[in-house]
Amino acid sequence: MTTKKKLTKDERIQQEFERLKAFYKSLVSNEKLKSIDGLMQRAAYQRVTLEDMEADLDENGFVELFSQSENQTPYERERPTARLFNTLTKNYQSAMTQLNKVLPDEAPKDTDDGFDSFVSRRDDLG
Repeated sequence: MTTKKKLTKDERIQQEFERLKAFYKSLVSNEKLKSIDGLMQRAAYQRVTLEDMEADLDENGFVELFSQSENQTPYERERPTARLFNTLTKNYQSAMTQLNKVLPDEAPKDTDDGFDSFVSRRDDLG
């Protein structure tokens, strides 16, 4: 049984960047691709960081016991990682929305209901 080499964070970010670049390269011009290079790099970093945070949150939870001093009773509070995860998720979604705005509009689906051909035939008859 072969074991997969665990990639470093930088390698994972580069892999995600290459995935994004390949996707957008097939759909947009080289000029647009160059203009979104930095945004693709940010999105790649954010996605990999979110994956790491998600693993941490799965293992350690979203809340922790916290106390200001030894004399106080500990209480549950949101872990800083949970707060950062939520913020970074919103930022990643925003980056992906911006990236998707450079995609060409889809061609409208054929919505021929037959009316135009009916009118055309009718004009030919009359």
